[in-house]
Amino acid sequence: MPLSYRLQSIANTIKNPYHHIWDTCCDHGYLGMSLLATYPSSTIHFVDISAHIMKGVENGLSTQPDSQQLPYKNWQCHTISVNDLPLDQYQGCHLIIIAGVGGDLAAEFIQQLTARFGDVALEFIICPVHHTFTLRQQLIALNYSLIDESLISENKRFYEIIHVTRNKRQGVAISPIGDKLWHRAEQCEKAQYLMRLIKHYQNVSRNNQDALVALHAYQALANKLKCN
Repeated sequence: MPLSYRLQSIANTIKNPYHHIWDTCCDHGYLGMSLLATYPSSTIHFVDISAHIMKGVENGLSTQPDSQQLPYKNWQCHTISVNDLPLDQYQGCHLIIIAGVGGDLAAEFIQQLTARFGDVALEFIICPVHHTFTLRQQLIALNYSLIDESLISENKRFYEIIHVTRNKRQGVAISPIGDKLWHRAEQCEKAQYLMRLIKHYQNVSRNNQDALVALHAYQALANKLKCN
């Protein structure tokens, strides 16, 4: 099945092979399945806390069409929480993909994994459905660096795709409101997305200091972009 634009954009963010790629909160597993052929030397791990979802993914992986000369062998399924990824049971470089959840929950996952594997140079691609400001603040606090970031739109919704690492020899400082994504996005898209963010934080900033900080940051960005 062809990937949605959002999932294809996440897949395109991966530039190098890894020993292990973890497709967490994988739903139907479409993203991970697309990576099986692209990265045959990587083990693709499908992760979801729902046993029903994982059973469906496992059945689909085990019964690939003959035209694909499969079934694939380089995959594993895990019915667990993202917090419980068994990274220490697999040697090599790990890339963890977190998509389809809020930035606050993604931030919680990353905080827990970082605490468990503090001596590992973890690498994440995150595409949250909202609360990217919260997520970015957590990434900064945990000393992650930015490898790449982009802004996309699909079905009238906007998504930030953020690729980060804890390898001190890679990446640049993470901005709490993004940097590259505003330079790359189309003028119309970034204007719409920025206005949506400002309106959201205006609605929730009363008696909420964190939301007020975010509001001021995005308003300052809006003024800066108008000057450029």
